[in-house]
Amino acid sequence: MRHPDRLGDEERRQFTAVLARCPELTALHGHVRAFAEILTTRSGQHLKDWITATRADDLPGLHTFATGLEKDWDAVVQGLTTCWNSGPVEGRVNHIKMIKRQMFGRAKLPLLRKRVLLTATRPAAQPVTTTDRSSDS
Repeated sequence: MRHPDRLGDEERRQFTAVLARCPELTALHGHVRAFAEILTTRSGQHLKDWITATRADDLPGLHTFATGLEKDWDAVVQGLTTCWNSGPVEGRVNHIKMIKRQMFGRAKLPLLRKRVLLTATRPAAQPVTTTDRSSDS
């Protein structure tokens, strides 16, 4: 799951040995690395070439993935080429879900609503220091 440049010497030898034993895995590795490059460099214009290359190999899992990308082609290309993203919204949704999990079975909707609204207006949490705790007492 790590970038190949971050593998240790022993891990790199094991990885190379596994790839040498399985041509399908070698092809898959190449396609996954190419897709990772498209993601990290935000070069969605190369996605069509990547899909064409994956379809040339007999890798059914990648074929299914490529078909899924093509179903919503415009959104995928926009996501891979523009600087806009939904990160802040997803972070807020995660935060709300965390509050909901913390309160599961303990409180009703009015209290959940108050906690969500209170945390929405508060700045990012600051770490509590020993001096902060002593002043609360």
